[in-house]
Amino acid sequence: MTHIFTRRLFLASTVAATALAGLPAFAQDKPKLRFSAVFSEQDIRAEMTKMLADAIKDDFIFEGYYGGNLFKQGTELVALQRGNLEMGNIAPQDISKQVPAWSIVTAGYLFRDAAHLKAFFASEAGTELKKLAEDQLGVVILGPTYFGVRQVGLKPDKEIKTPADLAGIKLRMPGGDAWQFLGTALGANPTPMAYAEVYTGLQTGAIDGQDNPLPNVENMKFYEVMSQIVLTSHLVGFDLLTISKKAWDEMGAEKQAKFQAAADAAIDFSTQKHLAREKELVETFKAKGLKIYEPDVAAFRKHVQEQYLESDLAKDWPAGMVDKINAL
Repeated sequence: MTHIFTRRLFLASTVAATALAGLPAFAQDKPKLRFSAVFSEQDIRAEMTKMLADAIKDDFIFEGYYGGNLFKQGTELVALQRGNLEMGNIAPQDISKQVPAWSIVTAGYLFRDAAHLKAFFASEAGTELKKLAEDQLGVVILGPTYFGVRQVGLKPDKEIKTPADLAGIKLRMPGGDAWQFLGTALGANPTPMAYAEVYTGLQTGAIDGQDNPLPNVENMKFYEVMSQIVLTSHLVGFDLLTISKKAWDEMGAEKQAKFQAAADAAIDFSTQKHLAREKELVETFKAKGLKIYEPDVAAFRKHVQEQYLESDLAKDWPAGMVDKINAL
């Protein structure tokens, strides 16, 4: 009896061990990818990341944190570098703080539209910049996440036609030299302020205006505390979907290819949805009583580009890259 019992126990243990070994590795072994973004969970880009999460769910556990709830705006890149984060929605302006050559893609009136932006990052020149970020920062750039063309929104009812008309206007810009320079180049008095504080800033008069693409104005309800939108179209707004090089290298080539394809599809979905929404929102905001008009865009473009070319920022730009971008 003892021999039979022991044999049965051994067989049962073997079957249990085999069953455990046969359990999918996803139960505990799938790598966790924590993603941080300052945009809200109602943002189109949140749909983008959730689409990506669904596409990679067999291989990874994706944890999305929105609204700056995990890391504050501007701190995501350092979190990636320190190993405290695996993925982030990173502003190119934040990269330019550490890699000055990147300031070229933060310049006003550089990219014509979303298609031009995509073409650049797929080009040899774009690959050059991505390689700099990978080598110097330890992050892999999956692609640019277009979120609309930036326009100036104001609380004061003052007509803006040229950069001179923005003199004295306290225009909220994100913190950082690249952002502040853009505000100055537009002719305004740039005022650093966190994204989450902009609504209250407009409401209280701490700032006179802000610059954001129209979908952001809708998401954050800035239109409730503004009187007008000036269609300066001064910057093709985009951030960068990034992953730490450590997490990327641990995937291996096959998973990297799948991951990149999923990221490309999600980014394209988001871009098309943003483009459609931008067209709709002009009429939406007019219906809400906002004045919406186009200033002398040629005057703005000329003034802004002159400011950049005469600045110290341009000294860090890779030789000939402006011409390469214009030729695309």
